[in-house]
Amino acid sequence: MHSKDIRQSFLKFFKTKGHEFIRSSSVVPIDDPTLLFTNAGMNQFKPIFLDEIKANDSRAVNSQKCIRVSGKHNDLEEVGVDTFHHTFFEMLGNWSFGDYYKKEAIEWAWQLLTEDWMLDKNRLWATVYVEDEEAFRLWTEITDIDPSRVVKCGKKDNFWEMGETGPCGPCSEIHYFIGENIEDQQPSGVNVSDQYWELWNLVFIQNNRLADGSLEELPAKHVDTGAGLERIAAVLQNKNSNYDTDLFSPIIEALENIAGSSYAMEPIPHRVIADHIRMLCFSIADGALPSNEGRGYVLRRILRRAARFGRKLGLEEPFLFRLVDDVSTIMGEVYPEVIDKKIHIQKVIQSEEESFNHTLDRGLDHFEKIISNLDEKNQITGADAFKLYDTFGFPIDLTKLLSRERKMTVDEDGFNNLMAEQRSKAKNTKKFNQDPEKFDWTHVSKGDDSEFVGYVSTHFSGARIRRYAKNDGYLLLVLDKTPFYAESGGQVGDQGTIKLGSIELSVLDVQKNNNTHIHFCNGELEEFHGEVECNVDVVRRLSVMKNHTATHLMHKALKDILGTHVNQAGSLVHPDYLRFDLTHFEKISNDEIKSVENMVNEKILMNFVVDSTVETYDDAKNSGAEALFGEKYGNEVRVITVGDYSKELCGGTHVKRTGDIGSFKITDESSLSSGVRRLIAVTGHSSLDQMQRNATVINHIQSVLNIPVDEMVNRIKTLLKEKKDLEKKLKVRNKSSNVDLDLTDEINQIGKYQSVVIRKDVATLDELKSIGDYIQKKLSSGIVAIFSKGEEKPMAVVSISKDLNEKGLFAGPIAKAIGSYMGGGGGGKPHMATAGGKNNESINSSIELTKKLIFESLNRKINAV
Repeated sequence: MHSKDIRQSFLKFFKTKGHEFIRSSSVVPIDDPTLLFTNAGMNQFKPIFLDEIKANDSRAVNSQKCIRVSGKHNDLEEVGVDTFHHTFFEMLGNWSFGDYYKKEAIEWAWQLLTEDWMLDKNRLWATVYVEDEEAFRLWTEITDIDPSRVVKCGKKDNFWEMGETGPCGPCSEIHYFIGENIEDQQPSGVNVSDQYWELWNLVFIQNNRLADGSLEELPAKHVDTGAGLERIAAVLQNKNSNYDTDLFSPIIEALENIAGSSYAMEPIPHRVIADHIRMLCFSIADGALPSNEGRGYVLRRILRRAARFGRKLGLEEPFLFRLVDDVSTIMGEVYPEVIDKKIHIQKVIQSEEESFNHTLDRGLDHFEKIISNLDEKNQITGADAFKLYDTFGFPIDLTKLLSRERKMTVDEDGFNNLMAEQRSKAKNTKKFNQDPEKFDWTHVSKGDDSEFVGYVSTHFSGARIRRYAKNDGYLLLVLDKTPFYAESGGQVGDQGTIKLGSIELSVLDVQKNNNTHIHFCNGELEEFHGEVECNVDVVRRLSVMKNHTATHLMHKALKDILGTHVNQAGSLVHPDYLRFDLTHFEKISNDEIKSVENMVNEKILMNFVVDSTVETYDDAKNSGAEALFGEKYGNEVRVITVGDYSKELCGGTHVKRTGDIGSFKITDESSLSSGVRRLIAVTGHSSLDQMQRNATVINHIQSVLNIPVDEMVNRIKTLLKEKKDLEKKLKVRNKSSNVDLDLTDEINQIGKYQSVVIRKDVATLDELKSIGDYIQKKLSSGIVAIFSKGEEKPMAVVSISKDLNEKGLFAGPIAKAIGSYMGGGGGGKPHMATAGGKNNESINSSIELTKKLIFESLNRKINAV
């Protein structure tokens, strides 16, 4: 069977059993901060298992895109070495949410495997948890499996847990014997020998693991199953390796053609590359981008690992991007995003490959230097591994790979500590980032979800409080109905007031947790059971609506002007401005920005009707609606159509006609990361204010220069050139003045070393450095510290001779100390560093302290010898 037929037959089988088909969720989790990537079919159903939301359907089936490259499920080192571990794979699954249970799950799995897929029953084995007598009994009663082929196993293999606490339960696995001698099978081989392949895991979620480790029965029992498509395909296509199936073989053949290589002769590099390119295509298609942190770092690791294996096949130039077409051909029919985003995926991968190639050879040279100096431990230190990563872009996996080839090890703990330290420095916290479920809620009425009624009106009377809590000085309210938009899809949350009888609360923000709107308010609340009145800040909401509709117009204009590779990579819709991140690989020129502005303003002036409809996801996509990166869509979606120009899936609030926007102006264009640009724009009154401010500035400059507007640019360029020429002349003059510097009384001899600590007031720090260089050349060996009074704050330069650097004396720590003397800070390179202070009056005392510091530092070196 072809893989797409296997996938389709699985889905069709469970649809006939009353299961609702659920589309695969993104491999980049939208609303689960605990995951870098979606790593199991059950991820999108976690809120149901945790009893946070109710399932729309009690039975579900899907094929879920999964990535496993970190944490508990991390088999990266095995990818390509064996025939079945992958970074990206598809998980076929069927679910019951409080509906059917073990009997049906076992019966249907056996029916599909043996009747529909006609697998040999004499090669199939079932395992159950040793304490699960019910599952053991069912296997022997409702299927015709040989009872001797039902094996009881321990917790490690047959008890599934979501985490240290939470829903869990026993599971039953189905294994397939692939050995040539069908008579040579033993129960002891299951879960031990690689001759027994696990095909399907049936998880029976019936317990809740408490904090003390004990188990309690869940009020509702669920079924969660997972069968890897790649493994199923290998069995049904009679292959001994997943890489020999039609899911991989076309990619491997394309790679052989590119490299002129042989898969049979060198299987591992071909497998690694074929696996990694699939992971890269799907993660980028779902909105992830290579970077130096989080999931972006994982992408960069995988891409560079694949590039390194390419070198083993003689591929020195970028090649991975050429395999994207093959992934799209194999998977695009089922996952159209890899076709829709194909150009974007290719550009991202090619850009990363080119960037890595620039640094790879330098990094390899540094790697050789490191290993040439290794001690008898034959281990690369954490610091060296981190330098390879931080300076040369070598992911730890690449360093480990290179080390294994030389029969060396890497201090991973040391590397991870340095990585953690770097991430800690870069970490920043977000507003209202705590888990709402941990708040001490007071429940007023039943239910958790909130119905949003804000599309129709910004005023609503008759809402009731479901629960409230106090946290970090905020009063948190959950209502059964609310006109307040909760932050999502890039649009900020609404503000306004909520009246509870005579009490009026100010709503500062609204956040969403599953289907619950949480209102962050100022004020106090005693127990209240009546109806409340909600009033959204209309002026603020209208500004947000203008910016949101303008975002849609700009997105379409960018595609029309820059190309179809443009996709949204993040956005913020704020009342004062809109921010839009887009995939594009070069600076957006002024002419292109002007074209985008003209196109958007043209559509505003056409006063298009902005229409919203609710459609099925498939109908919306088939009609041409754009689905955006970083958004989670259900089976029914809201479609925003702007005339005949723009059509996007969007849950945000919008103006009724484009004319309501007024006008549109882009205020800033910048680079966010490799392949991602950021635009900031304003609309309405903000746009008018921006244009008026610009006109005022231009008029003022014109009056100062006293020339026509069209001559201003050339005149300013001329002035800047004249300024630069004068600065050069000033530097020449200052250098010549150094020749006249009399150091007769300033040089102090300390043993065989010399020191100079003086003050010379100059205009710039560069001049001070120049003087430091001049004096250092006059000394045989020693330290120079020069102070200068600035216009407002003092500055200093420290210069140290090379021989003292070699003895472990560096300029940076001395400059840092000098900076502290002057109430500031300092630092720099080993041979030269700078310091700055806060008060010019501190110079004299700082000079005396510096003389003492240098004297003590040089004496220590003398005594050490």
